[in-house]
Amino acid sequence: MKNIFTCLLAAFLTQSIIAQPYNIVIKGGHVIDPKNSIDAVMDIGIRDGKIAIVNKNVDTIGALQVVNARGMIVTPGLIDIHSHNFTGTEENHYLSNGFSALAPDGFTFRVGVTTVVDAGGAGWKSFSLFKKNIIDHSQTRVLSMLNIVGEGMRGSPYEQDTRGMDGKMTSLVAKANPAYVVGVKVAHFEGSEWTPVDRAVEAGTLAKIPVMIDFGSSNPPLSLEELLMKHLRPGDIFTHCFGQVRGRETIVDTATGKVKQYVKDARQKGVIFDVGYGGISFAYSQALPALRDGFYPNSISTDIHTGSMNNAMKDILSVMSKFLNMGMPLPEVIKASTWSPAQIIQKPELGNLSPGSEADIAVFSMHSGRFGFYDYTGVKTVGEKKLECEMTLRAGRIVYDLNGIATPVYPIQVR
Repeated sequence: MKNIFTCLLAAFLTQSIIAQPYNIVIKGGHVIDPKNSIDAVMDIGIRDGKIAIVNKNVDTIGALQVVNARGMIVTPGLIDIHSHNFTGTEENHYLSNGFSALAPDGFTFRVGVTTVVDAGGAGWKSFSLFKKNIIDHSQTRVLSMLNIVGEGMRGSPYEQDTRGMDGKMTSLVAKANPAYVVGVKVAHFEGSEWTPVDRAVEAGTLAKIPVMIDFGSSNPPLSLEELLMKHLRPGDIFTHCFGQVRGRETIVDTATGKVKQYVKDARQKGVIFDVGYGGISFAYSQALPALRDGFYPNSISTDIHTGSMNNAMKDILSVMSKFLNMGMPLPEVIKASTWSPAQIIQKPELGNLSPGSEADIAVFSMHSGRFGFYDYTGVKTVGEKKLECEMTLRAGRIVYDLNGIATPVYPIQVR
C-alpha cells in the first residue's frame, strides 16, 4: 500500500511540474537559432529565466506574459565581441575609465544585444576598477578582453611603451577572473616590432584564451601575412578585417578584387576574422569584393564608442543590415552575431536557444524599403532591407519592448 501511495504521489508531482505555466511565451515568430539548426516559425516558452521549450505550439495557459512575434524574427540575444564600455570621468583616459566609452545598458537592449565584450579598455592593472564600476552595475552581460597594456586603452604614451606590456601579469588576472575575462587585446601600437603581439599571445597561451589584434598602425608597416601565418594561433582574432586606411595592409588585393591567398590560408588555419566596424575601420572597397569572393566575416561586431556610433557605424543592427544588403544570407548574419561569437570567446552556453540556456532573446522586424548605408569614406549604397529591434529579453526578463508586443506589457505580480 505504501508503494502504491508513493507512486501516486510521484506521478502527481511529476504532472504538476509538467503543467507548471511559463513566465513568458513568445508566439509565432520566425526562430533562427544557428546552434540548433532551427530556421522556422516556432514558439518559445520561458520559465525561471531559462529557455524551457522551443516548439511549434507552446501552451500559453497561465503564462504571465505572451509576446505576439508573428511576422518577426526571433534569435538568441546578440553578442558584440568588440565594444568599448569602460566609461568614466578621468581626463586623458580615452577608452579606459574615460569619456569616449559607453555605459552598456544605454545602447545594448534597444538593438537586441545582451552580451558585450569590452575590447581592451581595461588592462591587468585596471580590471578590478572596470569590474567594480561597469561589470557589477550592468544588466547587460559584460565581459572583457584585457589589454596587454597594464593601464588599458589610455592612448599614447601608454600604448606605445612595451615596458607596460606584461604577458604573465595579464594571464594571472585572466585566470583569476575566468567568468569575465575572455581574451587579450592588442591595439594602436606604432612601433616596428612584434613585442605587443607576442606578449599578448604569451598571455593568451598561459590563460588558454584568444587574442584580438587591432593591427596596422606600425610605421613602417609590419607584414599582415607574417602576423596571420606566424604569430597568431588558431582561434585568435583579426579585427577590423574590412578596414582600408593608409599604412594598413588589406585582406583584399585592390588590383584583382580578390581576397589574398594568405588570408584564405589563415582562415583555413583557424584565424578568426571579425568586422570591428569602428570609426574608420570598415570600407565598402574591401567588404564588397570580399563578400563577392565568398569571404564572410566570422563575427559581426561594432567597435562602438562615442565616435563610431555617431558616424557611419550607428549600431550593430546597422552593421548587420549592411552585410545583409551586401548579399550575406540572413541565417549567416544571425550566426555571426550570436552562436559564432559565443564559440570564439569560449562561452558555448551563450548565443543559442537550447532548453536550459539562460533566456537571452532578441525579436526583430525586417523593414522593406530604400535605405541608405555609407562608410567613413563617403561611399554610399542603397539597400532594401533593414533590421529593427522590437524586443529584448535578458535572463528571461523583458528589458526592452519597442511597441508593447507583450500582453500584458508589464507582468502580473505573483504574491
